[in-house]
Amino acid sequence: MSRIPRSALILGLAGVLPFVWGVLTMVSPALAEWTIAAIGPRFVGPYVQLFYGAVILSFMSGVLWGFAARAPQGQAATGYAVSVIPALWAFFMTGGGPQAAGLALVAGFVGLLGLDALFARWGLAPPWWMALRILLTALVVLCLGLGLLL
Repeated sequence: MSRIPRSALILGLAGVLPFVWGVLTMVSPALAEWTIAAIGPRFVGPYVQLFYGAVILSFMSGVLWGFAARAPQGQAATGYAVSVIPALWAFFMTGGGPQAAGLALVAGFVGLLGLDALFARWGLAPPWWMALRILLTALVVLCLGLGLLL
């Protein structure tokens, strides 16, 4: 595996912050109260994790679509078809309350990692992609898991 470019690593880790923030506001009532007063209730606890998680799964569908655009014509169609799975998963599976939505997002991010591996195996992702995706997925799943337990 190649070294993850610094900018990709920093921006990827920054993208985990809303998941971490959700956990922090679940364990700190004072932080939750401050957040509600300062920026609104949508940015605390499971709400920020669930809403942002659905956004990120949709974003990652776009990333995979971009990888598919680099594929040979026959493989591109398969790539386009599977690239929309994370967005559709987020759309259809995140209802039913915070517990069900949290579990669905955990499954969605684990499934996304499988799709990342598929695109990497096809040679469409950069050589450092899986190192970044494994790290970010582990952090996101940890935060979502804590959100389910708290």
